[in-house]
Amino acid sequence: MFLCCWLALVAFIPATSSINPGVKVKLTEKGLEYGRQLGMLSIGQKLKTVKVPDVSGKKRVSPIGKVRYSLSNMQIVNVALPKSAVELVAGTGIKLSIANAYISLRGNWRVKYLRIIKDSGSFDLNVNGVSITTSIAMKSDESGRPVVSSVNCAASVSSAKVKFHGGASWLYNLFRSFASKAIRSQIQKQMCPLVADAVNDMNPQLKTLNVVAKVDKYAEIEYSMVASPTISKSSIDLSLKGEFYNIGKHQEPPFTPAVFALPPQTTNMLYIGVSAFTTNSAGFVYNKAGALSLYITDDMIPRSSPIRLNTRTFGALIPQIAKSFPGLMMKMLVKTVKNPAVTFQANNMTVQATGTVTAYAIQPNATLSPLFVLNLDTSVSARVFVSGVRIAGAVSLNKMGLTLGTSYVGDFQVRSLDSILQMVLKVVVIPRLNVQLAKGYPLPSLGKMKLVNTQLQVLKDYMLIGTDVQFAG
Repeated sequence: MFLCCWLALVAFIPATSSINPGVKVKLTEKGLEYGRQLGMLSIGQKLKTVKVPDVSGKKRVSPIGKVRYSLSNMQIVNVALPKSAVELVAGTGIKLSIANAYISLRGNWRVKYLRIIKDSGSFDLNVNGVSITTSIAMKSDESGRPVVSSVNCAASVSSAKVKFHGGASWLYNLFRSFASKAIRSQIQKQMCPLVADAVNDMNPQLKTLNVVAKVDKYAEIEYSMVASPTISKSSIDLSLKGEFYNIGKHQEPPFTPAVFALPPQTTNMLYIGVSAFTTNSAGFVYNKAGALSLYITDDMIPRSSPIRLNTRTFGALIPQIAKSFPGLMMKMLVKTVKNPAVTFQANNMTVQATGTVTAYAIQPNATLSPLFVLNLDTSVSARVFVSGVRIAGAVSLNKMGLTLGTSYVGDFQVRSLDSILQMVLKVVVIPRLNVQLAKGYPLPSLGKMKLVNTQLQVLKDYMLIGTDVQFAG
């Protein structure tokens, strides 16, 4: 339920550090309203479980004297919550109020008087004007997961009207008001405990919060809080770490998040700002893991291409290759030599990558003979989009620069290899990179949360996701 979701987001691990966040989340009043609607369905179901204990006693009724009575087998048949509200208390927390609620139940009655006379029947009871107000406290448990609880609860019932069926009407009408008062008191006592139970029932759901989310075999991303939530009258603003780590080894990158602020937009339920720090921490992790490297062989080149990875093709441009290694197939290793750098500008995401291209001739015994090493500087444009509850992307080549690092075949003009290397990047490296980027990485989420009506903007220093939310049953 979305009520769980916004409580979960607010109840992230309290942090005392002053680290700037990599990810920011804003929950708007529209999101809180959706949470209220779904939350009332849950509380309504909980109120249907009210167990009213049997009520018995005795009352002196003139002129027949002492009457013993009992009301038993009382069952809730209907609950209505026509008016409720969730209110943000600036700097404090969340206030939940329910007003003018209605509960109806049925039960059995029995009386005994004049020692030997007995009578019985059924009754209907309408409880009107049920009001409940509670504050919701949030903290983290020992595992760093959020826990919620109801505090400062107050409940009242304005009236309860009972209608008896069967038996002698003149008799049960005499103790109608007393019975109504007794049952109303019993129901009123149970309101706050039931609301507290409804809030506590959220905690198993809150444990699904992906505070640490696995991305793939190399990386995971952490969404713990780096500061306490900022609560205003109109929104809840959260500061999350938003940092990639190598799985099983959390090493900080040699850079820190820059300050950024979300715009005052309120059209959607939820806004998520992902900074360049988050994406750059991903580059740091994958580069450190050695995942940003690729061996390229001739069978990866389209059959229709006239350019082949063999010493004949390269020998036409570098004669020494054809002379020293005639008739051999080749292999190339493309890898990064430092962390890719991601920058965000308005409507533009760019990635600068520096790497090397090492070419080898494959000997008949499968050993590799190095031919040359090129220094490679590339710039790619990235298109980012939301897929499910993950953010994904695709890149395209902007420009490429080559310089000679080391040659094992003598001097040659590096520029002569531009067309070959551009082809390799465009038809082999980038498509494989885009396959991985299309898988995306997880956004902060809870349980069966779905993002709908999602829009993504690239702004200066961060990208902004505006979205509504739905929860599967």
